[in-house]
Amino acid sequence: MKNMQEIHAFSELEEQLERHDRLYLLLYKKGNESSDCAYANIREAAGSTEDVNLLFADVNRVRDIHPRYDITSAPSLLEFRDSELKNVIRGCNDNGHYKHVFQHTERKSAGDTSAGRPAKRVTVYSTPACSWCNTLKRYLREHHIPFRDTDVSRDMRAAGEMVARSGQRGVPQTDINGKIIVGFDKERLNTLLEIKG
Repeated sequence: MKNMQEIHAFSELEEQLERHDRLYLLLYKKGNESSDCAYANIREAAGSTEDVNLLFADVNRVRDIHPRYDITSAPSLLEFRDSELKNVIRGCNDNGHYKHVFQHTERKSAGDTSAGRPAKRVTVYSTPACSWCNTLKRYLREHHIPFRDTDVSRDMRAAGEMVARSGQRGVPQTDINGKIIVGFDKERLNTLLEIKG
C-alpha cells in the first residue's frame, strides 16, 4: 500500500514530518494480539481513505521513537499535524473508528466552526473488558466526538492520574476539558459536549 510505510528509526520519522502537514504513526508490537488487530484495522481504514500518510514501527525493533513522545503502551496511533504530536489513540479500535479519525482530522483540528466553538479535549479512561467503556466510546463515535482512549489496565501512570483526579478507580471515566465524569452519565456528557437530544 503506497500510503503505509514502515520506518526503522526516529530520523526517518523526522524526514517524513518535514514532508507532510498531516501524518499518522502506528507504534505496535508485531505478534501481539492487540497490536496485530490495530495494524489490520488501521491498514483497512487507510486503504479506503484518500490522502492518509501512515507510517508504522515495531517497538520491538525501533526503540528511539516511543520514549521521545512518552508512549508507554502499544499499540498507539500517533497523529501529527505540522510536525507536532496532536493526538494519541491507544489500543485496538474497529476500522470504522480509524476511518472516522482519518476522515475527520480537519474538522477536529478546526473545532466546531459552524457554531464558532473550539473543539473539546476529551479523554476516555477505559479497559478492554469494560462493557460500559465500550458503550461510552460507541456513543461518542455516533456523535462524531473525537477522543483519546487511554487503557488504564496497561498504562499505570494514566491509571494513577485518573484516581488522583477523581478519587475513584472505576471505569469508564471521561475527562472533558478538565472536568471528570465517572461512569456512562449520558445527561452530563450531553451537557458538557453540547450534544442535542
